Amino acid sequence: MKNIDCEIYLSQLISFFEKNPNDLMLLIGDLQKEDFYNKIREQCYKNEKETDDHIISKQQMIDIIIDLKIPELNREDPELVIDGLVQKTKWGEIILN
Repeated sequence: MKNIDCEIYLSQLISFFEKNPNDLMLLIGDLQKEDFYNKIREQCYKNEKETDDHIISKQQMIDIIIDLKIPELNREDPELVIDGLVQKTKWGEIILN
């Protein structure tokens, strides 16, 4: 069963972006808007289940865009990625000096 609060929030958010396509373009760039809307919908319902608040935070919006832009981004713990002077990247290890 769909949550009415989430559906109203999503409807208003999508309506805003449909009426202001330049704002959407500034936010997501060359991404497909349907993919963006689907990720927003997923996050909204996830928030509702976890915190009883369906509103998507600014950081969550940024994370959604990053996930769509760079899906292969390695989301390892930053403490594990940088070990002393050696940084692990998707291209291999590099030395920071």
